[in-house]
This record gives sequence, C-alpha cells and structure tokens, in this order.
Amino acid sequence: MTLTKANLVSKESLTPYVYKVILKPEKKVSFKAGQYLQVVMGDKDKRPFSIANMPANSDYIELHIGATPESPYAYEVMQRLDEQQFLVLEVALGNAYIQDSSLDAILIAGGTGYSYAKSILLDMLQNQANRNVTLYWGAKHLEDLYEAEALIQLSQQHAKFTFIPVVEVAADGWQGKVGFVHHAVMQDVTNFSDKQVYVAGRFEMAKVVKDDFLPLGLLPENLVGDAFAFI
Repeated sequence: MTLTKANLVSKESLTPYVYKVILKPEKKVSFKAGQYLQVVMGDKDKRPFSIANMPANSDYIELHIGATPESPYAYEVMQRLDEQQFLVLEVALGNAYIQDSSLDAILIAGGTGYSYAKSILLDMLQNQANRNVTLYWGAKHLEDLYEAEALIQLSQQHAKFTFIPVVEVAADGWQGKVGFVHHAVMQDVTNFSDKQVYVAGRFEMAKVVKDDFLPLGLLPENLVGDAFAFI
C-alpha cells in the first residue's frame, strides 16, 4: 500500500450528484483492477472509493463520487478537494480484484458501484480478451447510467462484451430491463455453475445476490466483491 498526495487534474459532473474526478499521484502507485483506495481525511478517518481506471493507466486515478449535502461521507471529500485541489490517498486495498479464469464473467453494479466494474471490465477486455463478459448496471433512472452510451459503443467494438442497462423507473418508450439489477441477471441466467460473478453496490444488494445465486449453482469462490468479507 502506498500513501501519496494526489493533485486534482479534472472534475466533471456526470449527473447532478455524481462527479468523475481525475487525480495525479505524486508517487508511483500500483493496484489491481477492482481494488479501492482510501481518502485520508484524518488519522482515524479514511474513506474508501473504488478506482475506476485500469492498472495499465496507473499514472492517474479516476474516481466516481456520488456526493450530496445529505450524504456528508462523500460530500466532505469533494469539499476538501475543491478547497485544497488535492487529496491524500492510501492505494490500494481490497481482495475483490479481477481473477484469472476461463469462466464467463458477469459484472453487477448498482449506482456508482459501476466504478469498480469499469476497472475490471477494461482490464478484462485488454488482458482476458477470450472471456465472455456481461455488465449489468442498475440505477433508478436511465440518466443515472452516466456512461451508458460509451458502454454501448464499447460493446459494439468487442464481440465478447455485452452491456445490459437496468432501471427501476422506466421512462416512456424504454424497451430495456426494469426492476432490481440482480433480478435482471436472473431473467437471463438460470444456472450459474459456469459463471464468475463480480458485485459492487450496497451491502443489501450484495447479500441478496449471494442468497439468490448460490442456490442456482454459483460456487462461493466464484462470487467476488468487497462486501462478502463482511456478510
């Protein structure tokens, strides 16, 4: 793990409450796709965020931060970044990183949990190009899937990659999947014995994925996500 100051390169508003932040570490850092960092706010106050870029591009760090005044955990991080133009980071942590396997991969992301899935997806497309990989990304509204268009284009460039957006509230004319994201997966897959599943989202979502997928043949060692160290 490396402790480093990281300077702000850019901040982009992806939705009214989600920001893409690009940081430049002052020290060389290394990480595996799917690992996270901690923003050091104080000696006993360290706040984790998934790293969204792939390790091959470790000269910078991409974060997707959902921040509103009602959610001080992330909002205070953005405030500090605006004030200081840098953050102090601990890089990298977590054991829920990309695994070598020939199994079909299913990535399940809720909200900004997509940042975890993005790093794994990009790394997998580059370094495990023969694997079939499907990303299910769920959010309340279509506009919350802030990189949907880029993912559609990526799926057109990679025959083995499929992107499936899922919304809880469908707009008029929506032809895609509606409901909880893990239910959308279960509509398409009934036997998980030959799958490897990566999960990023709220602990509640991770728990129901585990409860629902294991009886359908998913082996515990093929279920990957930071939440499973706690539930």
